Amino acid sequence: MRYLTNVIGLGLIVVAVSACGAQNQAVEPGSGQGSGNLSTVPPSSSSAPAPGSQSGVPNAPRQEVPEGSTRVPDKQLDASGLPADYPREVHTSNGGTILNIRGQEGGCGHATAEAAQQDGTRVTVNLTELKGQTGQMCTMDIRYPVISVTLAAPLGERTVVLKQMR
Repeated sequence: MRYLTNVIGLGLIVVAVSACGAQNQAVEPGSGQGSGNLSTVPPSSSSAPAPGSQSGVPNAPRQEVPEGSTRVPDKQLDASGLPADYPREVHTSNGGTILNIRGQEGGCGHATAEAAQQDGTRVTVNLTELKGQTGQMCTMDIRYPVISVTLAAPLGERTVVLKQMR
């Protein structure tokens, strides 16, 4: 009887260890292996983020201003359309044709920006926070991502006007 108890105990340990090892395996999408055959997915997959972005999407928000960017002087920035606690940080890159703007987002929201109007003296940028699905649980944090906006022509001496859209 004692021998049987030891064999059962050892069997349970083997099953538990096997189950823990199976957590690192996944079925590859489109592999036709949905019938229980498992194969490991390589750690380097095509869904890796592109350099300079966090999600692999071009112009996706990131946390740092791109290297080589130049800060837009305060005299060239009109942020009167923003709330008092909103960041007021704008950089240019790519010869002045890209604005890198520090946005604000929280929880399930995602900051976006678009160049709404461009003329010879000013560039107006609308900043928006897209909200997540209703009924979805969200964290209560505030993030300050850098959002890139492409201009039709280099910024030069034009004024950047920032507006928050609701």
